Amino acid sequence: MNAGAFKLLFLAMMGAGIPVAIAMAGAALVYVIATGNPPPYVVIHRMVGGIDSFPLLAVPFFILAGNLMNCAGITTRIYNFALALVGWLRGGLGHVNIVGSVVFAGMSGTAIADAAGLGTIEIKAMREHGYDAEFAVGVTAASATLGPIIPPSLPFVIYGMFANVSVGALFLAGLLPGLVMTVMMMLTVAWFAHRKGWGRDIAWQWPRVRKALIELALVIGMPLALWLVARAGANMTYAVPIALALLLSADWKFRFNAVLPIMTPVLLIGGMTTGLFTATEGAIAACAWSLFLGVVWYRTINWRLFVKASMDTVETTSTVLLIVAAASIFGWMLTATRTTEMIAAWILTFADEPWKFLLLANALMLFVGCFLEPTAAITILVPILLPIVRHLGIDPIHFGLVMVLNLMIGLLHPPMGLVLFVLARVAKLSVERTTMAILPWLVPLLLSLALVTFVPAISLWLPRVLG
Repeated sequence: MNAGAFKLLFLAMMGAGIPVAIAMAGAALVYVIATGNPPPYVVIHRMVGGIDSFPLLAVPFFILAGNLMNCAGITTRIYNFALALVGWLRGGLGHVNIVGSVVFAGMSGTAIADAAGLGTIEIKAMREHGYDAEFAVGVTAASATLGPIIPPSLPFVIYGMFANVSVGALFLAGLLPGLVMTVMMMLTVAWFAHRKGWGRDIAWQWPRVRKALIELALVIGMPLALWLVARAGANMTYAVPIALALLLSADWKFRFNAVLPIMTPVLLIGGMTTGLFTATEGAIAACAWSLFLGVVWYRTINWRLFVKASMDTVETTSTVLLIVAAASIFGWMLTATRTTEMIAAWILTFADEPWKFLLLANALMLFVGCFLEPTAAITILVPILLPIVRHLGIDPIHFGLVMVLNLMIGLLHPPMGLVLFVLARVAKLSVERTTMAILPWLVPLLLSLALVTFVPAISLWLPRVLG
């Protein structure tokens, strides 16, 4: 069996509907048995070695943190915070949908959790206020793509391991692109509101807006102050505990219920930037923070909910790590058969400049994202595309943002778009109507993708400033 037969076997297994993890590992095993070199037991060794990685410990802990936040009933508090902040704008609940997803993205790290968790509340509220079901589904689907862009992000952890780049830098790099996407989507809501003559969903009340702005100022101001202290060379050992104590006292005094959940991404970014912990240790800190909020502060998590969150975490983690293990042997076989080298040489014959390659890579990843789950797509594409990225001098962190954003947009498309199917079930619409509802929202998403792709400073400025 030659390298071409190996690739055809993998594609045939995928076409037959075999799960991607089984297809990758199965094709590699058949190739090894057919050629007799290396011995078949190497397949198992490579798969085990692929998940024997310290950075991968972040995967189950980030999944657990998101599940605990869902069980703690945080979604309602996030929705109320977003309603107070932007609900008074024209097309208010559309803006609330987007701002709520920005906040929830800092806890779930996945688009599916955003669509299924917060989307249920948002779609119900929008339909009760007279919005079209299609508009409610469209804005919810578009805003769900923010989940893996704004840290924490499960796809960034997987990409960071396969590309051998800093997960903390990837988290930082996702903040400004997430803001760009937020602005683009809110402008789209404003356009719909102007075109259809929508008014405000709640009345302007300065006390309510002031409370939301103070919450926002606390969330933004505290990490900024900690960063300035760290830049001044001060000892950070006691700074974070003191800051958290002040935050808790402020929350108790003013009853700002949304501040503490919003602090999850701030805790992660602040801890990694100041050197208090790595991304993996940050995932453990996020779990501890989620448990504190659910068990001690809000007292909404009981033993039954904790067990449910843990079992959901085991199920999701098993799926993700099986794909990673299978991708390890698959990527090794691609390298051993010189497939990656041949693909790179072929692409470089007509994409010899960074902008040409990025344009081609975007088209490829948008297509792949329609058929493969993001984790599987990352594990397959990174070994193939990263050598070209490095050869052309493209920053791997920038390319990671481009890849993840492409794959998130792919989640909105048939035939395999998971967000599409989740929202069709939540909104009780057919897949066809849900697909048509999402189409107008591809405009702001693709514009954001173009900006992130061809203006690398959007992704790289913050990691460079914060070191």
